[in-house]
Amino acid sequence: MAKKIQKIYTVSQLTTRIKIILEENLEPRLSVVGEITDMKLQLSGHCYFSLKDRNSKLPCVMWASKFNKLKFAPENGLEITTRGHIDIYPPHGKYQFIADSMNPAGVGDLQLAFEQMVKKLQAQGLFDDEHKKPLPKYPEKIGILTSPTGAAVGDIADSIFNRWSCAELYLYPVPVQGEGAAEKIALAINDLNRRNDKLKLDVLIVGRGGGSLEDLWAFNEEIVARAIFNSKIPIISAVGHEIDTTIADLVADKRASTPTKAGVTVVPDMADILTQLQSMQNRLTGDLNYKFQSANQSLQTILASAVFRDPLGPILYATQTVDELTSRLEDSAKNNINRLKNRISGFYENINKIEPHRLLGKNALKLNELSTRAETALKKLINKKQMQTETASAKLSALNPKSVLKRGYSITTLKKTSQLLRGLDKIDLGDVLITELADENLVESKVINKQNKNK
Repeated sequence: MAKKIQKIYTVSQLTTRIKIILEENLEPRLSVVGEITDMKLQLSGHCYFSLKDRNSKLPCVMWASKFNKLKFAPENGLEITTRGHIDIYPPHGKYQFIADSMNPAGVGDLQLAFEQMVKKLQAQGLFDDEHKKPLPKYPEKIGILTSPTGAAVGDIADSIFNRWSCAELYLYPVPVQGEGAAEKIALAINDLNRRNDKLKLDVLIVGRGGGSLEDLWAFNEEIVARAIFNSKIPIISAVGHEIDTTIADLVADKRASTPTKAGVTVVPDMADILTQLQSMQNRLTGDLNYKFQSANQSLQTILASAVFRDPLGPILYATQTVDELTSRLEDSAKNNINRLKNRISGFYENINKIEPHRLLGKNALKLNELSTRAETALKKLINKKQMQTETASAKLSALNPKSVLKRGYSITTLKKTSQLLRGLDKIDLGDVLITELADENLVESKVINKQNKNK
């Protein structure tokens, strides 16, 4: 009986065969539920992760073209349902699940994406009241950013003109749903802010009518939220119906539950303002009448006073008082002058008694004598100090080391250190020496030999 020959496969052949078997025996599209673990997002945009349950773990990959379309952010620990197919990765000989779509288990992907975005922006402070800008009380120019074909623009305009007919509206048409709508809404908000030096908009209404969560999704995108947050123009968000809440509502300076309510929120009621103005006019008229009557009574009281009956009386009394004071000042001045004259006469008599001309002559002689003596003493002191100075100068000259240079001696220093040389221990062959002669003449030399005659 012939021995059966066993077929031998290469690694690549076996891997290919396994791949074919899996493709032939498994459905082309599978749905798998599990918990995300070991998630890694590469620079290429591809997402690598595993799905696990109690007993097993399945390697998975989601290519960037699919992953970038997800509305929510997958993360470790999140239970999901994903749909795709099983494939073999030949370089490692392992099977993996190629995910084409992904949805959170138990909650919609849009709802999860909404909750994740709320959590992210709230942590960054985009919803804080301290960033909310106040709305103008009496806006003149109002911007409306919405679809030109939707019912929202008409609802907003009607509610504004019914209450505040003097307002001027500026419509900026944008798509409010569908792919690319969020980017266009954000671009429009930025454009209005950039041009507002000319437009002079007081406030901006951003919104649309009702719809599903998917229809309203453009107003949940981060790019719209940040455009609203960064806007210098105060923004009212009016998206959907009363039960709808979007991220734009949370970031905006004011939220209106409907487009119609936005018109009510943005402007005051003209009738209420006119009523308030009439009430203020009535109060002002009453206050003016009361003040006029009080002023008239005060005027009558003043006219009945003694000042108005005899207006020159106080002036004449004041003139009389001035005259009395003038007389008293004149008398006082005369008395002071007489007393001063008497004192001066007494001083003059006392001076004559002591013969001041004789006293001045005696003191002048004494002063001349003292001046002569002081001059003689000063000359002696100057001569003495001059002799001391000359003696000290002679001693300093004798001690000056450079004074010996004029007698034929010299001073030698080492050029690199300027050190005075007293022996050979500080000198090396090749050193440059500076020799100073009389009259500050210098000689520069180089050491080519050293001799110590004491050794």
